[in-house]
Amino acid sequence: LLTLMGQSGLHIPALDRSSLSVFDEVYADIGDEQSIEQSLSTFSSHMTNVVSFLDKADRNSLVLFDELGAGTDPTEGAALAIAILSTLHERGIRTMATTHYSELKIYALSTPGVENACCEFDVETLSPTYRLLVGVPGKSNAFAISSKLGLPDYIINKAKDEISEQDESFEDVLTTLEQNRITLEREKEELARTRAEVESLKQSLAKNQEQIDARKEKMISNATEEAQRILREAKEYADQTMRDFQKFGKENVSVREMEQKRTALREKMNKLDKKKEKEVPKRTGNLRPQDLHLGDAVKVLSMNLKGTVSTRPDSKGNLFVQMGIMRTKVHISDLVLIDEAVITGPSISRTSSGKSKLSKAATISTEINLLGKTVDEAVAELDKYLDDAYLSHLPSVRVVHGKGTGALRKGIHNYLRRQKHVADFHLAEFGEGDAGVTIVTFKK
Repeated sequence: LLTLMGQSGLHIPALDRSSLSVFDEVYADIGDEQSIEQSLSTFSSHMTNVVSFLDKADRNSLVLFDELGAGTDPTEGAALAIAILSTLHERGIRTMATTHYSELKIYALSTPGVENACCEFDVETLSPTYRLLVGVPGKSNAFAISSKLGLPDYIINKAKDEISEQDESFEDVLTTLEQNRITLEREKEELARTRAEVESLKQSLAKNQEQIDARKEKMISNATEEAQRILREAKEYADQTMRDFQKFGKENVSVREMEQKRTALREKMNKLDKKKEKEVPKRTGNLRPQDLHLGDAVKVLSMNLKGTVSTRPDSKGNLFVQMGIMRTKVHISDLVLIDEAVITGPSISRTSSGKSKLSKAATISTEINLLGKTVDEAVAELDKYLDDAYLSHLPSVRVVHGKGTGALRKGIHNYLRRQKHVADFHLAEFGEGDAGVTIVTFKK
C-alpha cells in the first residue's frame, strides 16, 4: 500500500528520510478468494494467483504473499511454498511472504539472499507492539494465545504431545532466540545509558581539571610575584643597610641612630614573620619549656624540617633551632621531640633517655643577648652560656647587655673578673656594638 501511495504522489505515514522503491507492477495475493460459483477452494484461489504472478512478474515487479501454501496439507503446502519462493528468488524478483510454517523459517535461515523478519507480539497482553524485527524468525504463539484465551491446559498439553520432536525443538530454539534478543536489547539500552553517564562524567572531570589547572597557574603566578616582591624588598633593605654602614664609617654618626636603624629593620622582619604565621595554619605540639634541652632533636611542624635546639625557650616560648646551616627562631608550639639523631655538626651523642644531643660546637651561638634582664637573671644565664661556649672551644663570644644605666654591664663585668677560664673581656669597638656589647676571650 505504501509503495502504491508513493508512486501515486501521495505522502506516506512514515518517518522522515524513509525511502521507497519504484516498481512496474505490484502483485499481491492477500485474503481468501474462495468461490463456490467458480469451484475455487481457498488453496485453489491462492494457487490461481500464484500461477498468474509467475507468468507476469519480472525483475521490476514486487510480489506479496499472505500465508503462502496455506489451505492444503501443511507438509505439501510448505514444500510448494519453498519451491515458489526459490523460483522467484532465482529470477531476481523481490518477494515478501508471510507464513507460520517452520520449514519456511528454516529455508530463510539457510538460504543466502533470503531474510527472516517478524512483528513483535506481547503474549502477556495478547497485543502487537508494532515493532518490525529483521533477521529474527517469528514464533507461532498458538499455545500461549490459546491458554490466555481460556483453553484448558490438558488440551494444550495433549496438543504439545502431538507435535513432532523436531518441530518442538525448533520452537524451543525460537523461544530461546526471542528471550536472548530481549535480554540483549535491555543490556544494549543499559550500556547506552552507562555510556552517556560516563561521557557526562568525563566532560565534568575535564571541566574540573581545567578549573584546577587555572587555579594552580594563578596560585603559582601569585606566589612568583610575591616572591619577587619579597626579594626586591629584601634587596632594597640590604642595599640601604650597606649604605647606612658606609655612612656610619665615614661620618660622625651616633650609635643611637644606628641602633634605631637596626631596630626598625628588626620590627619590619617581625611584622613579616607575624604575617606568615597568620597565613599558614599551624599544627601545634604539646611541649613545655622544661621538656626542651640544648641539643634535643626536634621537628619543626610548619616547615617539616628536623633540627636541634640551640637555645632555651624565652618567656614568650620562642627559641632558636639549628636546621643544617640554617638557624631559625620558632615557637615551642611548632616543635615536637623526635627520637633520632639529626646531623647538623661534626659529632653526635645519645643520652640515656634516647634523645639525641649534638656536640656543643655544632649548636652553640657566638653571641648571647641579655637585654631587659636583671643582674641576677643575666649572670645565671651567662654562667651556663660561658660554660657551653668554653667546652665548645670557641675563642671568644659577644655578650649583649646594652647601655642603659650601666648597672647590667657593671654586674656582668664583676662576674667575668671571677671566672678562671676567661682570659680577657672588653667593650666592643665602634661599629661592633660599642658600650652595649662586651667581648669575652677564653683562655687556651
